[in-house]
Amino acid sequence: MTTTVPEHSAPRAFVDPYAVDEAEVLWPDPADSNQDTDYLLPPPNPVKRLSLTIAPRDQRRIDLHAALTAAGIPPYPGDRDAIDQLSALSGSVNAALQRWLHHPR
Repeated sequence: MTTTVPEHSAPRAFVDPYAVDEAEVLWPDPADSNQDTDYLLPPPNPVKRLSLTIAPRDQRRIDLHAALTAAGIPPYPGDRDAIDQLSALSGSVNAALQRWLHHPR
């Protein structure tokens, strides 16, 4: 049995997006650009971010999902109902579950 070596394309040069001359225009105005050309999107403006809060149950669900994944137990798509039921429990129960999952083995 022999292994085949995949053919690779030519090596690509490393491009550092932050190593540019400050005099250059980094983000062209979309109105000035042609429809045929592509342009980079500007970075997000922190002032324009939405200030939304997550419901405690949703926050516990996200935290439990992340804790399971970090513990090496990635939930399957069919486990969503169980995670939803566990996240409906109180915050102290959820904290205990996460503490058990983070316990060193």
